[in-house]
Amino acid sequence: MHFIFSDEAVLLFDFWRVHSPTGMALSVLVVLLLAVLYEGIKVGKAKLLHKTLESLPATNSQQLILGPDQDSTGSRTTSDNRTRLRWFLCYFGQSLVHVIQVVIGYFVMLAVMSYNTWIFLGVVLGSAVGYYLAYPLLNMT
Repeated sequence: MHFIFSDEAVLLFDFWRVHSPTGMALSVLVVLLLAVLYEGIKVGKAKLLHKTLESLPATNSQQLILGPDQDSTGSRTTSDNRTRLRWFLCYFGQSLVHVIQVVIGYFVMLAVMSYNTWIFLGVVLGSAVGYYLAYPLLNMT
């Protein structure tokens, strides 16, 4: 297999058939936006985790991650239960964002596996633009 410059391709699904230069340009734009979205989600996921850990009290976040102490009496306060529920919801949200990131990543990978040079360049450019736009957001508080 080798990369080809062509305005004809089948991308991701059988119904996404490209037969013209205009169709290829639109497909490159869609793949470019998917790559930008992938980079944005990657940075957003890291920022979400940071904010989640920041919002929980230090002792509670450590206990939630490591598990309850062995010498605890078994009674939990309402505040502890609320903190655990909040941690669970944040963790569940992180898991959903991760699944979305993986699905988009596989879509981008499969688009590149069409071995169309235009699609490949769209992915590379989209990844670069996405990183350029999203990376500074990590430093904002």
